[in-house]
Parts: sequence; C-alpha cells; structure tokens
Amino acid sequence: MRTEDVLAAIATGLWRWDNASGTVSLDSEAARLLGLPAEPTELAEVAVRSRFHPVDWNEINGIVNLAVAEGTLAEARLRIMDEDGRVLRTVRSRSKPLENRTADGRVDYELIGTIQEIAEPQPGTTAAHTPITGDWRRSREAFLLDAGRALAEARSTAEVLRVAASLSMPGFSPDGLAVFGVAGDRLSVIGHHGHGPGDEGPFSDMRLDTAYPAADVVRTGRAIYLPNPEDYKRRFPATWPLAQRFGRTSWAFLPLIVAGRTMGAWMAAFKHPVSFSPDERSVLTTVARMLAQALQRAGVAESERELTTGLQRSMMPQLGPEIPGMRIAARYVPTGGGLQVGGDWYDMIPLPSGRFALVIGDVQGHDVRAAGLMGQLRIAVRAYASEGHRPDAVLSRASRFLAGLCSSQEAESDEDLDLQSPRFATCLYAECDPRTGVLEVARAGHPDPAIRMADGTVLMRPTAGGLPLGIVPDTDYPTTRFTLEPGETMMLCTDGLIETGGHDLDTGWARLRAILESETPTPGAPESEHLDGGHRDGGHLEKLADLLVQAVHGPSSHHTTGPLADRREDDIAVVLLCREGESRGGGTTLPHPSRPARRTMLTVAQAEPERIAGARQQIRELLHDWADEEQLDSAVLMVSEMVTNVLVHTDGDALLVAEAVGELGERRLRVEVADTSDELPHKRHPGEMASSGRGVLLMEMLADSWGVDPRGEGKTIWFELYEQSKHPDPD
Repeated sequence: MRTEDVLAAIATGLWRWDNASGTVSLDSEAARLLGLPAEPTELAEVAVRSRFHPVDWNEINGIVNLAVAEGTLAEARLRIMDEDGRVLRTVRSRSKPLENRTADGRVDYELIGTIQEIAEPQPGTTAAHTPITGDWRRSREAFLLDAGRALAEARSTAEVLRVAASLSMPGFSPDGLAVFGVAGDRLSVIGHHGHGPGDEGPFSDMRLDTAYPAADVVRTGRAIYLPNPEDYKRRFPATWPLAQRFGRTSWAFLPLIVAGRTMGAWMAAFKHPVSFSPDERSVLTTVARMLAQALQRAGVAESERELTTGLQRSMMPQLGPEIPGMRIAARYVPTGGGLQVGGDWYDMIPLPSGRFALVIGDVQGHDVRAAGLMGQLRIAVRAYASEGHRPDAVLSRASRFLAGLCSSQEAESDEDLDLQSPRFATCLYAECDPRTGVLEVARAGHPDPAIRMADGTVLMRPTAGGLPLGIVPDTDYPTTRFTLEPGETMMLCTDGLIETGGHDLDTGWARLRAILESETPTPGAPESEHLDGGHRDGGHLEKLADLLVQAVHGPSSHHTTGPLADRREDDIAVVLLCREGESRGGGTTLPHPSRPARRTMLTVAQAEPERIAGARQQIRELLHDWADEEQLDSAVLMVSEMVTNVLVHTDGDALLVAEAVGELGERRLRVEVADTSDELPHKRHPGEMASSGRGVLLMEMLADSWGVDPRGEGKTIWFELYEQSKHPDPD
C-alpha cells in the first residue's frame, strides 16, 4: 500500500510551504481538509491563509519562527473556515522548517509537514471551548491585537460591522452579533451578523425606555451579562419572547462609549452556555471599547467624505454634450493628504462662436483656501470666456481677478494670517475649433501640452507663456496657434501628474510618455477594433486616462519612484482631447494602410532665441525612430542653422514646419522655415575664422535636396532627407 493511501485513510494530508516563492503545495487529502477540491494543487500563500482562522494564523507565525530558531518541529491546532466565515473543522499541523539559501545569499525556509483532522470539542460548558492554540492568555492577546488592527483599518461603518462580524473570541466564539445605535430617544439596529433577513424588524425602532437589555445598557452605561435563558427571562420578561425564537443560550450586552458618551450598544449571543468569567468579560469589554472608537472614526470619516465629495462634485464640471469630430476624457485625483478637493481644476466651456475652450489650472496650496480660490477662479475664467474674449484676454483678466481677490481678504485673528498671503495659480487655456482642429493656446506658468500623433509618436508642444496668474495683475499672455491633426490626441495636465512619486519634470515626463506611446491604437485599424467596455474608440481614450492616473497612483507606481522621493504629493488633473481620424469610406480597411504623416510646427520669436534649443528637441522627438543617426544629426544641425539665420538676418519671427511621410525605413523628411524677409540666401566662401556664412554650404553637403520658395511677403527655405534603412550584414 502506498504511503499516500495510508495517510488518506487516517485523514492526514501532506503540505509544503515555500516561504521564498510564497506558494503552498497540497496533496489531495490536505486540499480536502482545507475545504478545496480533493486533488493535488499548488496555491499562493494568500489563498491558503484565507482558509485559516485569523487568530490561528497569527499564532502559527510565532510557532514557526520559534521552531526555525530552535530547530524543532512546529505544532499547532488550526480552525479551517469556509467562505462565509464558518468553522468547517479543526486540524492539527506538524511541520519541519528547512532553511534554504537563495541565489543572492538571503536565508529563507521551507515548511514540510502533515495536516490531520481532529475531533471537535463538544459544546456544553465554557470549558469545552478551550483555546485552539496555546493557553488562554496568549490566545486572548493575539485575538485582541488582531481585532484592534482590523478595526483600526476599517474606513467606513460597513467595514467596521464586517470586521465585528468576523471576530471570533478565543474559546467562546459568539453565534450572533448586533450593533445598536442611538438617535434621540430611539434605539435601532445598525448592523448584525448571524441572523436572517428581517430578523432585526422588532428591534429596528425601539424607545430607550423599553425593557430590553440593549436599551438598559444605553440608559445606564453599564454592561449586562445573561449566562442562561432563566436570567434573561427573569430580568427582561417583556422582551424575552423576542429573544427566545433565536435559540441562544447566553448573551452579553455592552455599552459603546466614546469620550464619556454612550453612542450605542453591542450584543454578543452564544448558542452554548458561557459563564462570563472575569477574563471573558475583560475581552468583551476591550472589544466593545475598540468597536466604539472604530464606529466613531468611521462616522467622522464618512461625514468628511460626504462633505468633500459634494464639494468636489460641485466644483468639478461635467464635460457636457459630445462634440462632433472630437472626443474628450478627464480625471481629477485629490492628494492623499486627507482633503478630497484641492487647488487643481479643469473645465470645458462652450463659446459664443461655436467653438469650445478647455481650461486646466492649479492654485497654489493643498488646503481649504486653495479649494475656495480654485472655485472662484474657475467661475471667473468661465465668465470671461463666455463673454467671447480671446485666450490672452481671458488669462489677463483672470490674473487681475486673482490678484485683487487675494489682496482684498483680511484676517480676523492671528490664525487667519494666511488669508492675507498672496496666492498664485498656473493655468492653460486652449480655444478649439472642432471643425478644423485649430487650437489657440495661452499659458500662464503651466506645463506645455503633449501631442500624441496618429502613429504613436509623442512630443511636447512648446507654447508661448507668461507668469502664473495673480503675481502681476497686468500681465500679457501671448497666444500660440497650431492644428490638431485627425487621429492626434492632446494631453493637458497639472504638475501633479508629472511629479508625483518623487519625479521631476524630466523623469516624470518620460514615465508618462511611455504610457502614451504604449496605448496607441493601430494606425489604419477600424474603430470597431478599438473597443473598451462596449464603447467605440472613445472607450480607448477613457482607458488611456485611467492608465495615466494608474502610472502615478496605481499598484506599480512605487516601482518607478523618482529622485525626489521626499517631495510632497500633489493633486492631479488631466484632460485628453482627441480629434477623430478621417473615414476611409464604406467602413472598409485597406489591406496595407499607409502610415500617417508626422507633422510639427513651431514659431521662434525674435525675443525668444532660447527656443532654438526647443526646435532642435522637436526634430529629435519627431524622428525618434529614424534609421540613420547621422541623418538625424544633420537634420538637427540644418534646422538650428536655418532658424538662427532668420533671427540674425531678419527682423521677423521664424516659422518652422517639419513633416515625415512614408513607411518606416523609406520615409521622406521635409523641413520648412518661413520668414517675412524678401532677401534670398546666397552662397558664400567664409574663411577659416569666420563665424557665419556656412548655411548654404551645409545644405548642399547634408540635404538630399533643398531650395528657396519666394512668397508674397517673405520666403520659405526648405530641405528634404530620405531615410536609408540599415539592414544587418549577412553572416
């Protein structure tokens, strides 16, 4: 006979727990004893842990650690629970810890042992329900520690009641629980466990002067212990018929007291007799105190959440009706500091011209005043925009409004001195024509927008900007105009999305860029392939918004912390605007769809020569996957030379337009730089020490083709490069 058959015949299973990998292997008998299908299996530690009673699990950890330290066997009795929290059976585990040394030199251990079913103690007396593991005092301490931690972690009344229902007293687990709350002169059940639906009916609205134990406890503030039905019937004959039908044998009613005020009562009922010894009463009293404090914390937290959620909903707008040809998604995530609304906001504003405006901003601070200023500033911006003002005028008026608002507030006491301190706000205002995709952007100290092109290329769109709102009342805000091409998506966000997690602007942007590039629909694919939750491609935009937030606040965000890990976290607001791609007609998909063109445009003003570096960066980001690095360097050099010549030799601004078309490895890059001067470039022969005069020579040497096109007012200098694919040499 096989060993497995012998062990199964005596209800004994084998198990192996690998602490390093966090997995537990069970044979068929061990799986059956744990309430699983009777077949060999391997589970994660958390799945096995859920089958044991939490008190017993806490104790077995200490037993195993002691066995590892002493090199002895680890023995324990454990209760197996089903999904509803009922005890299925009691088992005895005997295991031997074996040390394992991992590849990195860390010492871990593996448990190999048996698990065997043992007979349940028979009910009848308190002594029959002795502690499962260890002595009474050790079990009581483990239980109270576990209960205290669980109740402290509960964040709502419902969670507190669920925790209270799952508590199992060491040696005398109650069969039924109920929590009573007080409202005026009425007593009602706010939660119960171990009773059927509707059983709380007679107790749902009870006067405090009723001859019922819970009402008596609330009136007097003293606990009532009823060890047998005779005591209950003798002391509370009027309400005994209500309790008799539940078939319980012992009851404990304890007051829920916080700061000297009785806020309710807690009932623990037992089917088996309980004598309520001093130790048992001590445990019940301690649990009642923790339960009362947990309920009060949960009540306060729920009130705060209700207040802040209502405030947030009133301040955060709805995105409104759908806009033909455009899709919009937005998210707002408050900081983890407690207040669920802060200084960040976004808005979509219908304009009298038939266009619409997108606004995103961030008021300095994370306090109530920041939230209040945010609400006032948002209303002001919306009012100025609705009057038909242009983007630069909207921000100029908003800056004057915020500066005047802060200077007009006066403190009534020393505690309100902060009301007199000036506050500023960053803001980006974008007016959009949904028919043409033309955007006019004015920016007040806010991060630049990011553009994801139709083929997945992502780059920052540099825009002209001014000081944050509220610093200087009369400030000019230049406007940048560009076009959102079909299939492109623009992302607007506050700095919280970029810098949360200890990141700066550079590392945070790299993190977001990876998300934007990884979640791009396949170019040329029909919209039916871009489904998410039953929606058309709009569902993809919603998914992208969720992924951007998850990259910052999701489970994996702690793996990508930046160099400034001690930086305080900030609120997050993000808005995505996508212009729908052009239809291919008839809903058919081309067998080999052409790759969408990449196009970027940038204006470099005479007063902003530092933006030449931004022009070079735009070309590098546009050609991030160009096959020939030398060609890429040549393109950057020629762009820098062309833009610099405009600023040096003319009195106007330089308009840069770059476009890459074609399939990967066979693309054509065309770069145009336009200015308002009629003077055409001419070839020079600069000496060795000359500081200029080499522009035309560079074009002839580096460009595949180039030229000059005179315009009505000014000219356009252009060059083209043809991508040469690099194929690996055959071996």
